[in-house]
Amino acid sequence: MPEVEQAPKLDQALAEVAAEMAERTDRGDVATYIPQLGKIDPKKFGIAAVTNDGRTLVAGDAEQAFSIQSISKVFTLTLALGNVGDALWKRVGREPSGNPFNSIVQLEHENGIPRNPFINAGAIVISDILLAGHQPREAIGEILRFIQFLADDETIIIDREVAASERATGYRNFALANYMKSFGNLYHAPELALGVYFHHCAIAMSCRQLAMAGRYLANGGKNPATGHSVVSSERARRIGAMMLTCGHYDGSGDFAFRVGIPGKSGVGGGILGIVPGVASLAVWSPGLNANGNSKLGSIALEKLARMMNWSIFAP
Repeated sequence: MPEVEQAPKLDQALAEVAAEMAERTDRGDVATYIPQLGKIDPKKFGIAAVTNDGRTLVAGDAEQAFSIQSISKVFTLTLALGNVGDALWKRVGREPSGNPFNSIVQLEHENGIPRNPFINAGAIVISDILLAGHQPREAIGEILRFIQFLADDETIIIDREVAASERATGYRNFALANYMKSFGNLYHAPELALGVYFHHCAIAMSCRQLAMAGRYLANGGKNPATGHSVVSSERARRIGAMMLTCGHYDGSGDFAFRVGIPGKSGVGGGILGIVPGVASLAVWSPGLNANGNSKLGSIALEKLARMMNWSIFAP
């Protein structure tokens, strides 16, 4: 694994990547099935890196907040593992799905046990776990405060319009939740688990804030600024493994092949990338590829990882 002494080149690399992405016209398509996301300017592009030695470097639209969507599932998984530990894996699998993120077919075949915590069904189960002993408002507040804590930024908010837009059009997610309830894999009413799910997906963050929030995963479970342990080093590795194998839905293998670092995408166009021992990365470009992942974000991280020799498979 490369050492952090490569990082002084990072500001130049980020600027070069941002400049190249600004010139590209093949930007993918913004998500329109959530109406609020369909309003985002596809020309936006931001990228940020927070290194383990404390530097924060940004380029492009890295200070503009966007809907992090499924990237929030990294943080809810972290919280849920803290609450119930490895008992979580009795209700959610750890394998790539090989199917679209909102597919119901596989869920039927596997008796209501989602393949992994990053597809929609899996994240709804995680939301159900976080509801234990709480009202939905309390669970949502706990998730938001956790992310604010990780990013050291109390200005991070939930975009209520996006949350309302998701609830109004989330028929497939309602179907997934009710289906899992029929198998006994939701302990609360589906609408309560979905309320938590829709709201944490609607959290709005900038690339800089998102890269800050991911620092613990790049630093063996500890916040590098304070030394505070968020999770054990073993759990940080396991969350990173889930990101590598499942973080881009049915495009996860291609992302691992091309970029070679753990990453988690969201249909808002963001990607959180982790370079273990080195840095936390965040990129945002609203246009998506056929798998629902940021088209230019994926290309940008591939280019950056190659420039910095950051693949976890590098000698």
